[in-house]
Amino acid sequence: MSEANVTRLPAEWAPQSGIMLTWPHTHSDWQPFLEDVEPVFTDIAHHASLHEKVLISCWDENHKNHINTRLNERGVDPGRMRYYIVPSNDSWARDHGPITVLKQGRPLLLDFIFNGWGAKYDANLDNAITRHLCSQNAFGDTPIETVDLVLEGGSIESDGQGTLLTTARCLLSPQRNPTLDKIAIEQRLNKLLGAERVLWLDHGHLAGDDTDSHIDTLARFCSADTLCYVSCDAPEDEHYHPLQAMAEELAGFRQADGKPYRLVALPLPQAIYNEDGVRLPATYANFLIINDAVLVPTYQDQHDALALQRLGECFPQRRIIGIDCKPLIEQYGSLHCVTMQIPAGVPLW
Repeated sequence: MSEANVTRLPAEWAPQSGIMLTWPHTHSDWQPFLEDVEPVFTDIAHHASLHEKVLISCWDENHKNHINTRLNERGVDPGRMRYYIVPSNDSWARDHGPITVLKQGRPLLLDFIFNGWGAKYDANLDNAITRHLCSQNAFGDTPIETVDLVLEGGSIESDGQGTLLTTARCLLSPQRNPTLDKIAIEQRLNKLLGAERVLWLDHGHLAGDDTDSHIDTLARFCSADTLCYVSCDAPEDEHYHPLQAMAEELAGFRQADGKPYRLVALPLPQAIYNEDGVRLPATYANFLIINDAVLVPTYQDQHDALALQRLGECFPQRRIIGIDCKPLIEQYGSLHCVTMQIPAGVPLW
């Protein structure tokens, strides 16, 4: 079969038209944290807009005007922004946004079911966001296909060449697709995303994570031959044994040609707790690759500099930009979780 006839999920480092954000609002769980979290969204929008377009979903017209004012005050180029009125439950665009594949070389938006990470939260509005955006021509004439499968963007990593990386705990969760076993899931991933190989991690989790171990909190492709991953070197930490086991699994993985992956360890931030004493899932693996840059979450932590350095070594041709995401993890996610990249070829405007 020629490459032109193959379905592919592009790697995140492939050229992009822009990113998608769903802005936090008072009708969501962000309400008590808005004063702290909106500057994070503003920073993400600002830095992304220097490299590509930014599509923003807003609760209503007043919310849109509020966001526009904030971004104007930040000096964001208004020509790089586009706003759409789309009600939302929450702001995790990674999981309710479209997953874009290239089918016969042309972009296709896949609208998977989002059920609040296994029915943990109400997600009826979020599950409809992609269709609402398409009805407003947010993605131009790009075709959309509604898929009868629960799948979140944060649960899969692609090398752009037919290999997917994921976690068994998430994709085999009975609260997502209870009638599908591992073989059936792989068959669907092959048909829908062009996954010729699926690398499954059976170990690794972060305390406070409510996604059932999304791969984008644990291990990421930096290139087709390089994986970075969260590492814990403190035996007294609750993450030590699960993350050591995950590191061993990653060391056993092979590329399609049989060669081992280059593995780059990212430090685990020091424990951060919310006011209820719950440990929050801070992770440097939750970075976002955009055109010519990488946006990296930081946490006012002693390990921030080392994480930025190691990711700089993984992406030597891109600018590494740290963004303080400590407010984001109050709701158990970070930078990658609140963004969704839109590949080149999708006309945003």
